[in-house]
Amino acid sequence: MSHKCFISFKTEDSDYKQEIQEMDDLDIIDKSLNDPINSDKEDYIMRKIREDYLNDSTVTICLIGNHSAENSILENQSYIKRELQASLYKNPNGILGIVLPNMYDKIYKGKYTCSECGQEHNFVNINNDTTIREFNYNYYLPLDEDKCAWSESDRYCVLVKWDDFIESPNTYIEKAFNKRNDDIVSKIKVHPD
Repeated sequence: MSHKCFISFKTEDSDYKQEIQEMDDLDIIDKSLNDPINSDKEDYIMRKIREDYLNDSTVTICLIGNHSAENSILENQSYIKRELQASLYKNPNGILGIVLPNMYDKIYKGKYTCSECGQEHNFVNINNDTTIREFNYNYYLPLDEDKCAWSESDRYCVLVKWDDFIESPNTYIEKAFNKRNDDIVSKIKVHPD
């Protein structure tokens, strides 16, 4: 079944957005903004994005590249922040974060042995230095007291490497879509502190 997908991205990553849109086996209804809205008023632009693109979408795809971090002092993150906030507000979209190849080493840090349970866990560096706050909070939702590490069921956002996504894009879009009906929805935050 086709899902209505909105792609949130920084201009520097537009080639990846275009590659997604041109995939032959991708089963989506593309709700992405392809042409700039003719205005310099941010509130008007965001209202148009919400009304014309996000309003009836069901999955928001966030491209995670070198320019999409909360703490990137040289970047204006207001559009991707507000797009994600609108995606999480009321009847939230599923959120799919696609880590672009230039971010693999910054995000995927290997395994570590947990001092609490003694098991190995993957260290995934999702924070304000790699993504915007709206993504990283909803990826690392607060854990129950009896847990020492996150599992897929403890996260609202779905995360995938670009190379894995292009091998099976519909699988990851479906995973993000299905999160909309999980109990975890009750824990998401639109404006995290």
